Amino acid sequence: MKDKPCKAIVRFALLLCLAVAAWGQTGNVIVVDPSAPAHAFPHFWEQMFGSGRAILTLRESYRNDLKEVKRITDVRYVRFHAIFHDEVGVYDENEQGQPTYNFSYVDQIYDGLLANGVRPFIELSFMPKKLASKEILQAFWYKPNVAPPRDWAKWDDLIAQFTQHLVARYGIDEVRQWYFEVWNEPNLDFWGGEPRQPTYWELYDHTVQAIKAVNPQLRVGGPATAQAAWADAFIQHCSDNHVPVDFVSTHVYGNDKAQDVFGNDENIPRDKMVCRAVKKVHDQIKASSMPALPLIWSEFNASYFNEPAVTDSAYMGPWMAETVRQCDGLVDMMSYWTFSDVFEEQGVVKTPFYGGFGLIAAEGIPKPAFNAFKLLHELGEERIELDSDSALLTRRKDRALVLAVWNYAPTEQAGPARTVTLRFKGTRLKHSRVSLLDPAHGDVHAAYEKMGSPRYPTPSQVRQLRAAAELPVPEIHNLKNGELTLTLPAYGLALIQLK
Repeated sequence: MKDKPCKAIVRFALLLCLAVAAWGQTGNVIVVDPSAPAHAFPHFWEQMFGSGRAILTLRESYRNDLKEVKRITDVRYVRFHAIFHDEVGVYDENEQGQPTYNFSYVDQIYDGLLANGVRPFIELSFMPKKLASKEILQAFWYKPNVAPPRDWAKWDDLIAQFTQHLVARYGIDEVRQWYFEVWNEPNLDFWGGEPRQPTYWELYDHTVQAIKAVNPQLRVGGPATAQAAWADAFIQHCSDNHVPVDFVSTHVYGNDKAQDVFGNDENIPRDKMVCRAVKKVHDQIKASSMPALPLIWSEFNASYFNEPAVTDSAYMGPWMAETVRQCDGLVDMMSYWTFSDVFEEQGVVKTPFYGGFGLIAAEGIPKPAFNAFKLLHELGEERIELDSDSALLTRRKDRALVLAVWNYAPTEQAGPARTVTLRFKGTRLKHSRVSLLDPAHGDVHAAYEKMGSPRYPTPSQVRQLRAAAELPVPEIHNLKNGELTLTLPAYGLALIQLK
């Protein structure tokens, strides 16, 4: 992916052809019929984002990145780990062993989110040291304790005091619009209870009862598992034991293994894994005794570990577009992990581009994934049927048509450029506005490598990199005879607006 295609390959070719009244995709021709059946198209992929742990939200760089993501998406919620980590200072005990609480940092954390126009999706984790039954430290750099509580009554009181404080500070009309998610990935080493599943049920039961005792309108859910696990068993547990649940949440990544997600050895490509897993859980909910439960996918990305050729690259444009296309109608909200590389699970960031999960690299430098979200945000609120596995057709409220077209290729083999002709049926459209994201447009890597890949860019270099990361100005073209042809290199994503 480091080889940049020449500009002649990525140049748009707009051809004038006669419109053909045929439906469907024939070779590289996609027939676009604005009168085809349509359905509502909520932007489920851009309404929630994950981020670095709770204490990092107090940093200026974190808040600046959040403002930038808010500017180009419809982000409404942010989720992060470790609101109960000892560095946040919520829980302590006096000499008599009685709990004491301090919500000073909690207030600053949530005030900061609300000031930026987003609400918290509260992940209730991890265990305060003085409340933990033992020391079980997860491998993250900041070493969260993942043990169960040594005293369930004290855990219940922590949850009750925390919830009561939020309602008193922000009001029930505000807090009932938040979400409370119990823990993080209890099927992995983020939960030290043994056996994991029944002890997590105990944690969930205690937590939801404590929250609902404050106000039954508050929304609580789980199991927040990795690898799309436990959802059906979780719903069954809640149903059998009359335990409240307001939503189902779980996670998956594009490079998760089929054995972990589906229990088989199928070779599922990276661009298919996420929505295959989403459909699995969607179907489990629909087949359960609670088929109306919302599904909130509280973590997803193309990779769960640092892969610069994936999460730092233009690959993310087609990958995100393909994920949106496949997951539409299966999920209520998805949370991309993460919006920023202000993130320290592996320690302090050592270089701007290391395969971090964020849309924005260190020093506020936008990555191609940032530009992918910026383009996909322009899609309309109504999706029109289109016979293509590499395009989306939408309509905005102002009746403008907005299409996304892409050339997906695996990271292991870039593949050839792809020429696509859009043939518009039954319309008098005359003008198009075309934006392109690919390794030569909206990808900062060429500029970064040209300056020698500095580990610590100077302020001047940072300004240059931010400028190089910007998408080019959209090209404006007149349509004649209703056809538009464009050539997309591998990892290319085009956003086309027509009025």
